[in-house]
Amino acid sequence: MNEADVRERLAGVEDPDLGDDIVSLGLVNDVAVETEADGAGGTVHVSLALGAPFSPHESAIAEDVRDALADTGFEVDLSASIPDELDADEQVLPGVKNVIAVASGKGGVGKSTMAVNVAAGLSELGARVGLFDADVYGPNVPRMVSAEERPQTDGETIVPPERFGVKLMSMDFLTGEDDPVIWRGPMVHKIITQLVEDVEWGELDYVVLDLPPGTGDTQLTILQTLPLTGAVIVTTPQEVALDDAVKGLRMFGKHDTNVLGIAENMAGFRCPDCGGFHEIFGSGGGKALAQEHELPFLGGVPLDPAVRTGGDEGEPVVLGEGETADAFRVIVENVANNAGVVRRRGVSEGR
Repeated sequence: MNEADVRERLAGVEDPDLGDDIVSLGLVNDVAVETEADGAGGTVHVSLALGAPFSPHESAIAEDVRDALADTGFEVDLSASIPDELDADEQVLPGVKNVIAVASGKGGVGKSTMAVNVAAGLSELGARVGLFDADVYGPNVPRMVSAEERPQTDGETIVPPERFGVKLMSMDFLTGEDDPVIWRGPMVHKIITQLVEDVEWGELDYVVLDLPPGTGDTQLTILQTLPLTGAVIVTTPQEVALDDAVKGLRMFGKHDTNVLGIAENMAGFRCPDCGGFHEIFGSGGGKALAQEHELPFLGGVPLDPAVRTGGDEGEPVVLGEGETADAFRVIVENVANNAGVVRRRGVSEGR
């Protein structure tokens, strides 16, 4: 068993999203074979260019690699990394693998709810996650996860608190409980920059950004400052929300930011008394928007009182049971899968 033998076997492992085998796509970083002194077995070390930890599709690729080498008599040691073109001291968030923005064209569509549940859902999968509440106008993420602990600081660095395995930072931590704050462009830029540079995020697989609604200064600052893996656009089914969602799509398009897909909130209501399903805000709008712009549809979440209760009581619905929790889990897995597609495609096209 040598490197050529290993690569020949790995050429039979298909990428479920990119439509070719992982060797042809350039997703095998390195192969090293260690043989025991007596020649009977050893260890095969394989480094794969996988960039979205705990995404179901990348986990499946890793499992297929193990299966491809299972009958060789060698132990299989897998690692995953995507080489960064910048040195660590040049990177904005050197310990963070993926930055995912959650955005909406208008308020009231459940964007923060989506951000909280995506972050908590990724953590539940096993990923190391941070959640940055960058909504300067309505920073309510701390309430939605019942974060009573405040960040700690030594005057130079900020250590974020954790809830549900997620590291938290929020504009709410910077103001008093009921203090009205008027944020102007230069102030927003300064605060965002400080939170990026001074927070000790550590080694994370994902940082989820809850952006304010619309296409203003905060979004522009983040697009210019942070290396986004991609964005999730949140909408509700009705036409007014869809019109505003298109503005968000255009904003990310102008800044060459990948859109991971469209997520739809309030996608119908199932009456707990009669069992009937009512499309209060219309139906199919988010899916139609995704199809029109040739983007993935991440999934739809029904209008469920449990979502409101979970937000008010600080317990993300995705961590529970039932139809709505399952709907959020589908979105979480699709977000992770599509982040992986972006990262792997970048490796394949850049080789």
